Order: sequence, then C-alpha cells, then structure tokens
Amino acid sequence: MSGPVRVLIADDHSMFRSGLRAVVDSQADLECVAEVADGRAAVAETARLRPDVAILDVRMPKLDGLAATEAIVAAGGTRVVVLTTYDSDANLYRALQASASGFLLKSLPPEELVTAIRIAARGDALIDPSMTRRLVSRFATTLAPPPAPPEMDQLTARELEVLLLLADARSNAEIAAALGVGEETVKTHVSRVLAKLGVRDRIHAVVYAHQNGLVRRR
Repeated sequence: MSGPVRVLIADDHSMFRSGLRAVVDSQADLECVAEVADGRAAVAETARLRPDVAILDVRMPKLDGLAATEAIVAAGGTRVVVLTTYDSDANLYRALQASASGFLLKSLPPEELVTAIRIAARGDALIDPSMTRRLVSRFATTLAPPPAPPEMDQLTARELEVLLLLADARSNAEIAAALGVGEETVKTHVSRVLAKLGVRDRIHAVVYAHQNGLVRRR
C-alpha cells in the first residue's frame, strides 16, 4: 500500500473520538480522514471517502455499529474494526457474521489499536485475545466433532500445525516460536491455509477449526 493507511472513526462520544484521532494521527503510516458520531454517517462517509479502515463503536445512534459494519463490508473496499465497551458474545458473533476485520475492547492500550488498524489494512483480522479464547472454548465444549471436511486433505502437515495453533489463539510470533521458524514463513503458511480452506482471514479460520472439531482431534 502506497501512502498512509486512511482511517475513519465513528463513535458517538466526542472525547473518545478526539483521543482516538490523536492516536491515529500520531503514527506516520496512519491518517484519520474523517470522524463521525453515528452509524448512518459512518456508512455515508465511508462511501464518499473510501478509507482503508473504518473504526466503529458498537453502540451508536441512528444505526448501530454492527449494522453499519454489514453495510460497509458489503460495499467493499474498506475493512472494519469494531470497538466495544462490553465483551458480549452476541456482538462478537454478529461482527464475525458481518466479516469485520477486528473486534476489540475499548479499554485496550493505544498501541494495540494501532496494531489492529495495520493488521486490518493488510487484509488480516484480529479480535481481543480474551474473547478469542472464550470463542474457542465455546466451540470446543458445545460442538460434536464431525467427520474431517474435504478441504483438510489439501493441507500439508505443517499447515495443519499452523491451523491448530491459530485455533489456540496464537499470534504469528507465538506460532513462529512454537514451530522454530521465522514470522515471514508463518505468514506464508497462514495465507496458504486461508486459501485452501476458503476463509477470508484468521478469525474465520479459528471458527472453521472449531466448527469442524479439529481441536478435539489433537
């Protein structure tokens, strides 16, 4: 991507918006192109400005952040990171269904938000680690393991290892350390896993792994 990552911020609390804008604009590779106070404005300004990443609060007037996410993702071209004060499972699942590229708590440190924006801009996805582990736990304890899906036959042994580590909510750095390889190698493996499974990002790879009982088969 040439030039800074262009970011739109949507939150109905002006003080939070201002703080978020300051964090974004403090980074040389990020640029806040707009800030809005409701979901409808977020959808409209995203359509007009075509930012690379939109940061949306879950609870906003006129149109909530999750409905706005659905509209923005459907239009294409902009990745959405959803922020929330409450770590609600229902909101997380709606965000996943809407293909959000991030779902994070508002209490996260500024540097983690910056990381999430960069991750979303390059086409990957991130959810709060505590919520990832809860999602993983729910799938692992409530779903009966079905037969291995046909896509699994396409994965190499190393790619299966990578998928299982993704399903354990590991970062690229943690996967690299576990396998004794470099992070670039891990990124290559992750890309191949996503392509072979037909999922758009690592979050949906985690969901795939648990829906298909792969973790139980370890």
